[in-house]
Amino acid sequence: MITPIILCGGSGTRLWPLSRKSYPKQFLPLVREQTLFQGTLARFSCKDFAAPVVLTAEEFRFIATDQAQAIGLADARVVIEPSPRDTAAAVLAAALIHEAEPATLLLILPSDHEIGDETGFLKAIAAGVGAAQRGQIVTFGIAPTRPETAYGYLELTEAVKLGTPVPVKNFREKPDAVTAAEFLAAGRYLWNAGIFLARAGDLIAAFKTHAPEMISPVRAAIEGGQADLDFVRLDAAHWAEVPAISFDYAVMEKATNVTAVPVDCGWNDLGSWDALIEPGQDVTTHGAVTAIDVTGSYLRSEEPNVHLVGLGLKDIVAVATRDAVLIADRSRLQDVKTAVATLKKKKAPQAEEYPRFHRPWGWYETLCLGTRFQVKRIMVKPGGVLSLQSHFHRSEHWIVVAGTAEVTIGETARLVTENQSVYIPLGEKHRLANPGKVPMYLIEVQTGAYVGEDDIIRYQDVYNRS
Repeated sequence: MITPIILCGGSGTRLWPLSRKSYPKQFLPLVREQTLFQGTLARFSCKDFAAPVVLTAEEFRFIATDQAQAIGLADARVVIEPSPRDTAAAVLAAALIHEAEPATLLLILPSDHEIGDETGFLKAIAAGVGAAQRGQIVTFGIAPTRPETAYGYLELTEAVKLGTPVPVKNFREKPDAVTAAEFLAAGRYLWNAGIFLARAGDLIAAFKTHAPEMISPVRAAIEGGQADLDFVRLDAAHWAEVPAISFDYAVMEKATNVTAVPVDCGWNDLGSWDALIEPGQDVTTHGAVTAIDVTGSYLRSEEPNVHLVGLGLKDIVAVATRDAVLIADRSRLQDVKTAVATLKKKKAPQAEEYPRFHRPWGWYETLCLGTRFQVKRIMVKPGGVLSLQSHFHRSEHWIVVAGTAEVTIGETARLVTENQSVYIPLGEKHRLANPGKVPMYLIEVQTGAYVGEDDIIRYQDVYNRS
């Protein structure tokens, strides 16, 4: 059996404003009802694959488990990376976790790619198993359909033949337009999809040869790791000592035992808004959108109450969310991350923060914010329990609008049902929970001198948060 190793990090800049650092694109339903992460998990929920290992960041751990459980996949093992160290560290950690079983086949792949032809993709993986069992590090390259300048390339020793493993001669950086056209004409180049298949022991051997300085701190981070609820948390101090470098740079570009399997599977890394434009369509729309005399454009509104109207547009991407709007010429979409960096310098919260804040118990979003008040909408999932807490600077008024809440104030707990409300005085210990079988929604009105999220003392927390 093959063990999928799913890399679930990301900075959330290329598909801003929908994707952000606090909620990157793998957790979004960009092209279908399932999110990209859920689609990746579901792709390997068959008899040929073992339970996946998900490597993700601290802030994404509950989102990942919630989305896995939402599609009926509760067996994923989640490993928390204390800080971002790029893909080489994650690959090595996955290999060392399986060090006692060096023949285990590991399929390493991102969580934020779209695969249109899943059957074709799985056939390509099967085609690479033999080479991996012979000690090769197998990479899966996408047969190019255009002279693309946004991807790195794999140069093969012979012409591309779909489904047939071929030795890799070189890894090539993102080319300019002229070079990309030459690559396409040559017939020996593939787009580098960043997907790898190898035995755990062969990956460890490759790191020992090409990046030996990484072995000790990654192993120490694993040995010093601790179980935290259903997660494994790597040791932060040792993990911080690991060099931040990509797997390609650390190992793949130096290794001589690299084989590629060419594949045509409708792969899309969704690296820019351009990638969501439907081929052959004058305009691609999503959500509450009206397009009038629009060509070559992508229009998207994420809010039912925000109707986006495009009039006389050509080669434009316009994306509207609740708190931010992007309007860009299609020729400048690779510069969206520069726009995010500019917003970050201006300390605009929209640069990184998502308007809906996800927590292990559910989510909340701010509806209105003033100098001495804040109004939130809160969803607590069935069985969700907020921490027992108090605040120094604010009181709170809760109005349940759907479901049933269990509210603890001081030493008293009671049920609050739809259309009922409750008041929590300043400084009083309190807790909110959903004892029901359906999501519970409430409106929270905060009033006081300070309504920041850091005005909180936690006394008890079922999710082990500080």
